[in-house]
Amino acid sequence: MAIAPIRAASRALVRELGFLGEGLAGTALPPSAVHALIEIGAGEGLTAASLGDRLGLEKSSVSRMLRKLVLAGEVAAGRSPADGRAKPLALTAQGRASLARIDAFAERQVAGALRHLPATRQQVVADGLAAYAAALAASRTGRPPAAPVAIEPGYRPGALGACAALHGRTYARLAGFGREFEALVAAALAEFSARLDRPGNRLFLALQGEAILGTIAIDGEDLGPGIAHLRWFAVEEGLRGTGLGRRLLDTALGFCDRAGFAETQLWTFRGLDAARHLYEAAGFTLAEERPGRQWGAEVMEQRFRRRLGP
Repeated sequence: MAIAPIRAASRALVRELGFLGEGLAGTALPPSAVHALIEIGAGEGLTAASLGDRLGLEKSSVSRMLRKLVLAGEVAAGRSPADGRAKPLALTAQGRASLARIDAFAERQVAGALRHLPATRQQVVADGLAAYAAALAASRTGRPPAAPVAIEPGYRPGALGACAALHGRTYARLAGFGREFEALVAAALAEFSARLDRPGNRLFLALQGEAILGTIAIDGEDLGPGIAHLRWFAVEEGLRGTGLGRRLLDTALGFCDRAGFAETQLWTFRGLDAARHLYEAAGFTLAEERPGRQWGAEVMEQRFRRRLGP
């Protein structure tokens, strides 16, 4: 068994990543607070309890940390429209700016390290780190590592129903949407499915075995020539913050760029801070904001756009 070299490499990673200093990722924040900002920014609707589960911290430790982040103006606790007792956490404008600096620092750090590795070994490193992290989690929880999640294009039996069901569950929790919203999603998916085999239209599924854990689609027809419409983007709640949403988004936008769309647009609504962070990191900017009911409930609708090239 390779226990000694793995322990040595783990100690080196802790040192090189800066965990032994007073701050992490170029901030004055302790590691737990940095990771909390990342998880809150990536995981829509996280509560203090779910954040503690994700970080492996006790309730009292999470409470103290969140109290400091709230007082520092980085985090705010809201109220779920679906459950008045739940207090979903969200980053403030200051918190989003802090997260952007953390992400930029981490990306520079990783990019700098990868320059010292040949391209053929970079994916080996990524796969190895992911496998080791999964093995550590399995050892801690007593559950075997989950099968990898693959992103595949195209329809498969059950995909439309799974997409509608995933959206129904997700937006009932996030915004209190109900039957009318899920019916609208199902009807729009049915219309889109008739055009799915045409060039410029694509459905992408995040698959773990036969289970559909996430969806995203590009509709290349309904907004006019040269404009791609990004639709039906959702990930199962337990996988938010794992990077799966970013993988789905990158896959869909890669398709848009290869297909030659001059612009990609999407509609969402105010309050989905984690999703907005993903969109803005991918190059989207807010183009329009207005009250509306296209999802069956009154919300402040937002249209984002991303242009290809200068």
